[in-house]
Amino acid sequence: MTTRGVLYLHSAPRALCPHVEWAVAGVLGQRVGLDWIRQPAAPGTWRAEFSWQGEPDTASRLASALRGWHLLRFEVTAEPVTGAEGERFSSTPDLGIFHAVIGVHGDIMIPEDRLRAALLRARLGESGLEAEISRLLGKPWDDELEPFRHAGEGAPVRWLHQVV
Repeated sequence: MTTRGVLYLHSAPRALCPHVEWAVAGVLGQRVGLDWIRQPAAPGTWRAEFSWQGEPDTASRLASALRGWHLLRFEVTAEPVTGAEGERFSSTPDLGIFHAVIGVHGDIMIPEDRLRAALLRARLGESGLEAEISRLLGKPWDDELEPFRHAGEGAPVRWLHQVV
């Protein structure tokens, strides 16, 4: 069973770019050479994106391989397939990593225990219910990454197919 997805590297310092390629290659099991272009939303940084095919856990393995670099902004998506939900990972230096399960219709599916915890925090006055729901949906990550997404419009997408 394979799925496909996209890795969006929204911003990385130039010195980090080869290390990102090595990490991605390690996950995919093949050499990776990304087409890096300047990121106008953060001068001095670079961006790249490519599509991949692989096992359903590929998105989580890519996110795990990249999450340790504090200066990197990225997103990884995986489409749902029979027997596996889709996923979306978003990461920023200020917020850390966000993970969402994506259903077959593209909706974020929030597990029951996370909803219960959000309701409890709101009931205890730790935060408002609207703020809790916003976090569950990844809105803070979307807000921070949106300028980087727009800066990448029209950038080439490169398809990488992993032989499984």
